[in-house]
Amino acid sequence: MKGCVAVIDTTFARVDMGSIALNVLKRKLPGYKLVRWTVPGIKDLPGAAMRAFRGGCDAAITLGWVGRREADRLSYLAMSVGLIMVEILSGKILIDVTVHEDEAEDPVKLREIAEDRARKHAENLAVLLKEGPEGLTKYAGKGLRQGYPHAGPL
Repeated sequence: MKGCVAVIDTTFARVDMGSIALNVLKRKLPGYKLVRWTVPGIKDLPGAAMRAFRGGCDAAITLGWVGRREADRLSYLAMSVGLIMVEILSGKILIDVTVHEDEAEDPVKLREIAEDRARKHAENLAVLLKEGPEGLTKYAGKGLRQGYPHAGPL
């Protein structure tokens, strides 16, 4: 076993981003133990990530969905600060994938954003685990986007 990666998603999400991330990580990280936990909402993600790290996981990817209301945006802020704290305190790789429901009015477009973002961030996590902290350096300044087409460098 090369290591353990936690995939943590929510029941609040309207797209099964956890399955997308798992499929990418299964292909990209053979030999790694992959665990999936699903929590009710985004404010539960930091605690679940910390429990995964304490349980032996080397990295985690969290996949959350933010609704359109102001209360949802405030919950996102709390979750984001919590995830940052978990990453700092654990010293482990933690990739956050968040989709905001107000990113698109069209449900088809919103699904495309969520699927693309989950896939690309899972690929980024695989690179970091296989190549170390310098693994993404070759892509610096390239205008790469998750959830949208790449913007390209200037």
